[in-house]
Amino acid sequence: MKVFKFGGASVKNADGIRNVAGIISDFGKDEKLVVVVSAMGKTTNELEEVVEWKFKDINESLRLLKVIHAKHLDIVNQLFPEGTSDLQQQMHEHFVEGEWVIEEQRDMPYDYVYDQVVCIGELISSRILAAWLNHSGMNVRWFDARNLILTDDTYRDGRVLWNETDAKIREQLIPVLNEKKIVLTQGFIGSTKENNTTTLGREGSDYTAAILSNALNADGMYIWKDVPGVLTGDPDLFFNVTKLDRLSYSEAIEMTYYGCKVIHPKTIQPLKNKNIPLFVKSFIEPKGEGTLISDDIDLEYPPIVILEKGQALIHFTPKDLSFIAEHHLAHLFDLFEKYRIKVNMMRNTAISFSVCVRNEPSRLQELVREVEKQYKVLIDPDLELLTIRHYLDAMIPKLLEEKIVMLEERIRKTLQIVMKSAPAILPKK
Repeated sequence: MKVFKFGGASVKNADGIRNVAGIISDFGKDEKLVVVVSAMGKTTNELEEVVEWKFKDINESLRLLKVIHAKHLDIVNQLFPEGTSDLQQQMHEHFVEGEWVIEEQRDMPYDYVYDQVVCIGELISSRILAAWLNHSGMNVRWFDARNLILTDDTYRDGRVLWNETDAKIREQLIPVLNEKKIVLTQGFIGSTKENNTTTLGREGSDYTAAILSNALNADGMYIWKDVPGVLTGDPDLFFNVTKLDRLSYSEAIEMTYYGCKVIHPKTIQPLKNKNIPLFVKSFIEPKGEGTLISDDIDLEYPPIVILEKGQALIHFTPKDLSFIAEHHLAHLFDLFEKYRIKVNMMRNTAISFSVCVRNEPSRLQELVREVEKQYKVLIDPDLELLTIRHYLDAMIPKLLEEKIVMLEERIRKTLQIVMKSAPAILPKK
C-alpha cells in the first residue's frame, strides 16, 4: 500500500490535474493507494487574505472569496466543458460554509476563523481531482480528512490525538482499500471532538500523508514536488546545488528542523516509528529516481545550505539587571508555547537572553505586552537565518558577502548565522 501526496504546485491548473492523474495511473496502478492533495497553487495565500479582510471589511472579504470560487470554476470548466453539476454543487456548499463564517457577527478568535475558512482550499482541490480521476476511469472514493484526523483545539497548529485518529483511519479506509478503490483526501486539515475544523500548521499536507502512512502501515510514502528530489540548497537562491540520492531519517529530521522547505518538519517521525520509506520525486519528471529517506545508515553528506528569511532577533534583559536564571527561561518558554513562537536559535549571557524566531509582528507584540513590565525588550526585524549542515570553512566567506552577522553558533556538524544585509557604502560624487 502506498500514500501519494501532491502539493499545490502540482494541481495549480487544469493541466496540472491531468498530469497528476497520469502519475496516479502510471505509478499507482495495481496498488492499494491513498492520495493526499493540497490546495491549488496559491489558494491558501488568497484565503489568508480573505480571513484578514473579515476583520476589516466583511464585504471585501466576501468579494475575494467569490474571486477564488470563480478561479476554481474556470478550472472545472476547462476539465469538464460539458458541465458537471454534482461537482459544482459540492464546491458551492464548501464556499457557502466559508461565507457563513465570514458573515458571522459574534466575536471569534482570529486563529479559529482562519482554520474554518482556509480549509476550503484543500476541500475544493480534492473534489476537483476526485471528479477528474473518476471521469478518467479510476475508481476513487473521496474522504473528508476532518472525519479522519482528530486534534485538540489548538487552531492553526492542531495537535493530533493519535489513538483516536489511528482508529478512525483504519476503520474507514481499510475496507475501501480492500475493495481496490483509490482513497483521496485532503492534507493540512483535521477537526476537534466538537467538529470544528483545525489545521496542522502551514504546509502541513506532508504531515497528513505521514499520519495516514503510519496508521495504515504503508509500504512507502511519496511526495511529488516541482524539484527532482531533496537538494543541497534552494536552486532559486544558490548556484551549484545537487540532488541528494539518499538521506537517513535522522538527517532529514535535522534538515526540516532547521527550515528545509521540501518536507514539513513533523513528517519524518511517524514514518520513522514504522520504518516506512519516504520518496521525494518530481511531478515534472516522474520517472526520475528522486530522493529516498529511510532507516539510519552511515552516509557522508555534502554541505547542505538552508536560508530562512523573515526572521527576528528578540533580546530580553531583566529591568532589575538580575542574572538570567532558570526561572526566567522557564517563564519565557511558557510564553513562547502560549503564543506558538518557535525558537530557531538562542543565546544567553549573564543578564540577557536572545532568541531568533520567525518575524510575525502580531504574535511578537502580544509577547512583548506580556513581559514588558519585567523585561526590557529589543526586537531586530527583517533578518535572515543561514544554516549550513556539514559545513566547510572555505565556503562561509562567500555566503556572508555584504552581510552583517548578528549572532553565530557552531556545533560539530552545523553552523547557524543570523544576519542582515549590509547597507551599501557609496562614494560621494
